[in-house]
Amino acid sequence: MDDTTLWIIIGFGGQAFFTARFLIQWIVSERAKRSIVPTAFWLFSLGGGATLLAYAIHREDPVFIAGQAAGLLIYVRNLHFIMKGRQAARQAEPPRTV
Repeated sequence: MDDTTLWIIIGFGGQAFFTARFLIQWIVSERAKRSIVPTAFWLFSLGGGATLLAYAIHREDPVFIAGQAAGLLIYVRNLHFIMKGRQAARQAEPPRTV
């Protein structure tokens, strides 16, 4: 496999992550009958963004690089808020009795 083919596969892999995040969000929202953005949405966003950033760097496309790099900051920040909220919820739970 040549270098060009490998990078095309990587680029399409990143796009697959982005497609998966929307499918997951849609399915979860349909089941709940309301709009929900699950943690998996942000994880797939991070995976897709990182993969596409690597592809953009390889292509040396400054517009694509800037867009993907900015998105990664947002995805990481949202995951930080989710984890911080979970940690606070665990600390607020009353101790379990056995």
